[in-house]
Amino acid sequence: MSTRDHPAVPQAAAVSTRTDFLAALRDDAARIIAVEATLTSVASFSLPPGKSIEGRGEDVRIRFAAGEDGVVLTRDNGITNLRLETDRARAAILNDTSVSSLGTLRLRDVTTVGRVRILARDAVRGGHVDVDGLDVIDADARPETERPHRFGVSVLQGAFTLWNMQRDQEVQITGTLLRLSAGRDGAPVSGSGIFVGGAGDAGGWVTVDRLETGAVYSNGGIAPGTPDQISGGVFVVHACRAKTVRNRGPVTTYGPNDMVLDNWGSVERWIANAPVTSFGPSGIGFVNFGALMDLRVDAPIETFGKGARGFNVYDGTLESGEFSRIVTHGDGAVGIQISKPIGHLLVRNGIETFGGVGESLVKGVVMSLPAAALSIKPGGYAQSIEVTGGLTTNRVGIPPIEMQGGVSSLRVSDIATGAGDPK
Repeated sequence: MSTRDHPAVPQAAAVSTRTDFLAALRDDAARIIAVEATLTSVASFSLPPGKSIEGRGEDVRIRFAAGEDGVVLTRDNGITNLRLETDRARAAILNDTSVSSLGTLRLRDVTTVGRVRILARDAVRGGHVDVDGLDVIDADARPETERPHRFGVSVLQGAFTLWNMQRDQEVQITGTLLRLSAGRDGAPVSGSGIFVGGAGDAGGWVTVDRLETGAVYSNGGIAPGTPDQISGGVFVVHACRAKTVRNRGPVTTYGPNDMVLDNWGSVERWIANAPVTSFGPSGIGFVNFGALMDLRVDAPIETFGKGARGFNVYDGTLESGEFSRIVTHGDGAVGIQISKPIGHLLVRNGIETFGGVGESLVKGVVMSLPAAALSIKPGGYAQSIEVTGGLTTNRVGIPPIEMQGGVSSLRVSDIATGAGDPK
C-alpha cells in the first residue's frame, strides 16, 4: 500500500516546559508543537517554515519576557488555540520579512495581549493570510511610525495590521480574515483596531475575499486639534480589494480623529450588523474615500463628539447605501455629507442632529460646519436619496438640508427644525 493511500501525519511534540518547547523548535521532525501548560518569560522566537504551534487544554498561554516581541512567523506556519502575551506595545505575532513568500499563515482561535502585524516588505513578494478567530485583548500600535498617507492625513497602524508595503504592483498578498476582535468596551486598543491595506496606487495590493469582525474598540490617542493624523476602528486602506467586509459586532472609537469604519480601498459589499459609535471629536461613523459598491448598515450610527459626522463620501464612488438610523450630538456634526457623485441612498429610520455650528476635520483641514442632517456639498450629486423617519435638527438656525450640489430624486418623509437651545 502506497503512502499516497495513507499520507503521513505530521509529527507532534507535546511540551509543558520552556526547555522542552525550545528543544521542539529545533527538532525538524516535530512539525506541530503542542503546548500543554502555560510557559512564562519566553524570549521571542521564530517558527521555522512548515512548523505550527497549538495549545492543548483550556487557556494555555505563552508569556513573553518583558520588552520582547512574540512569535515570528516565516512561511507556512500556524498558531491554534493559544493565548500569547507581550507588553501591549510589542508585537505578539509578527513575520520575518527576509523570506520570499509567506506561503500560507494560519491563525485559529488565537488570543493576544500585544499586536498582530503581518507585513510584505523587504524580501516578501507573496503569500496568503488565513485567520479564523483572533482576539486582541489589548495592544498599542502608536509607536509604529510608518503610516500610509493620503488625502492630507496619515493612518495609524492597528492592533491587527496586514499591510503590503511593496512598491511593486506585481507583489500580491491575499487573505481570508474571519472573527477578528480588538479591545474591550471602555478599554480600547490604542491606535487603529483592524488595519488592512496595500502600498497605494503605484504599489502592491492586498486582496481579501472576506473580512469579518466581531467587537472592536479603539482609541487612536491622537492629540486634540491634530489635523493630519487619523485612526480607524476597521480601516480598509488604499490598495486593498475586498469582496465582502462584515462587522458582526459593535465597532466603537473613543478619541479625536478616530473614524469608526473607513474605506480607502475597493470593496464590493460592506455590511454592518451592529452599532457603529464614535465618542471623539471629528470621529466619523462611516467615511468613504474609495470604491464601494454596496453598503448596508443595519444598526444605528451614532456620534457624540464635536464635528463627528455620521456618514461621508469625500472621494471615490458609492453605488448604493442603506442605513438604519443616523444620530449625531456635537456641534459641526453633520448627519450625512456628500461631496462626490454617488448612486442611491436609503435611510429607514431618520437622520437627527443635536449640535450647532462647529469645527470638523475635512481632508486634513479643520473647517466650520453646521450640523445639518443632510448636506450635499459642491461637486456632490446623488441619483436618489430616500429618508423615512425624517430629517431633524435640534438647534435653532441649523438647516435640516444643506443643498449645494444636486439630487435627481429626493424623498423625505418629514423635515423638522428644532426650537431648542440657541447657543
